[in-house]
Amino acid sequence: MSLYHYSIEELVKLLHKGDLNAEETAKMSLDRIEEVDDQVKAFLTVNKDNVLADAKKLDESTEPKERLFGIPGGIKDNVMTKGVRTTCASKFLENFDEPLYNATLLEKLNKDHSLMMGKVNMDEFAMGSTTETSAYHPTYNPWNLEHVPGGSSGGSAAAVAAGEVMYSIGSDTGGSIRQPSSFCGVIGMKPTYGLISRYGLVSLAPSLDQAGPITRTVEDNAYVLETIAGHDALDATSVNRTIPKYTDSLQKDVKGLKIAVPKEFLGEGVSEEVRESVMNALKMYELLGATWEEVSLPHLAYADAAYTVICNAEASSSLARFDGVRYGKRADETEDMIEMLKTSRGEGFGENVKRRILLGTTMLSAGYTDTHFIKAQQVRTLIKNDFEAAFKHYDVIVGPTTPTEAFKIGEQPSNEVMHMSDVLTVPVNLAGLPAISVPCGYTDAGLPLGLQIIGKHFDESTVYQVAYAYEQATNHHKKRPDLGGAN
Repeated sequence: MSLYHYSIEELVKLLHKGDLNAEETAKMSLDRIEEVDDQVKAFLTVNKDNVLADAKKLDESTEPKERLFGIPGGIKDNVMTKGVRTTCASKFLENFDEPLYNATLLEKLNKDHSLMMGKVNMDEFAMGSTTETSAYHPTYNPWNLEHVPGGSSGGSAAAVAAGEVMYSIGSDTGGSIRQPSSFCGVIGMKPTYGLISRYGLVSLAPSLDQAGPITRTVEDNAYVLETIAGHDALDATSVNRTIPKYTDSLQKDVKGLKIAVPKEFLGEGVSEEVRESVMNALKMYELLGATWEEVSLPHLAYADAAYTVICNAEASSSLARFDGVRYGKRADETEDMIEMLKTSRGEGFGENVKRRILLGTTMLSAGYTDTHFIKAQQVRTLIKNDFEAAFKHYDVIVGPTTPTEAFKIGEQPSNEVMHMSDVLTVPVNLAGLPAISVPCGYTDAGLPLGLQIIGKHFDESTVYQVAYAYEQATNHHKKRPDLGGAN
């Protein structure tokens, strides 16, 4: 019996009727993890003993079964989990075995009786796009183990694609939910900034970070977002607004809907297979009654430069707390506090993290703040204005999620591809918009491709509607990677 055979809603119905119990779904997930994770390596920590005990308590409880009762999920390792090791895939936190509290989003999942199967791999401190910078091991793409799963939420996407969990939680600072979802052929939603509490999400760049769900279907994604969205007094950036029932927006009808396609999204660096898959998706929307037009968002060309400055500057500030004094890596046999701090950070952080901290610290230094950081914030405003102008005339903006399919582990994409990768994903974070990636085809080699749908602020309902209509008109989401076992 495999989790692949069910959607979350189908599994919930079986659990609520008593045809399955929480202990059985937990064992289904654990069996699949044992079966395939030696190949995929999506998990850093499997919460086996705790989750079986939790499932047994749920089954014995006489309280009403909540909406995610017995549903197995994975949590990115930069989300705080009380009593369960949280490392951010860094050696600096390899001994951070018992955090004292849960992130708010995890409290919401626990309240809805979901099962936390464990912590999934990521790029160290979410700095990367391949999951190769994890201090413990890389994660491998379930569709082809020679390829990356993307990042930084590579473990989150791979765990769902491999059928190890029904959903996972990732975080997205510049595309880190959407890009791995595209590479792994799953659904990844980066919600509007402020929709989900960031309390307990270890900060990379606080003005850009946003957690979100990764699932195998659009309906499952909407189902999970309904649980984790909402105001939190513990997060000053959390927005106090009514959360709609996103699953109510799932309908196949998009007749009359207006789609904008930025020409900047299909520029140099986008492969022909990706371009063709996007054009085929637009033809499908035409058949469904929607219309589309090419537009220009001219300031997207500067998104990668602005993002690099802002993200690294904020990361330098965010990671200053990791000093070897309070928790985490602490160097031995140092002569004074300054040497201890330097040595702890030097030994604990990987090369990519050190590089970004140095760059970010420079951007915040005298002589650079005005010429770089403030200028980057001004460009950010111009990008936000471009989106707002487009949304005066169009309901959603559509384009590829990534310029190519997943590349091979150890392979360095061209500068054009790397630039286009940023053009496609980071503007959404700079503007604080919601965006989803849905499968829109496969390469001749069998690797997934993703379609990105961007919406107005707090208009996740329309984004889901547009994604669902396309998903239901195609079969891309029904394919499964061939990993052996019970697919």
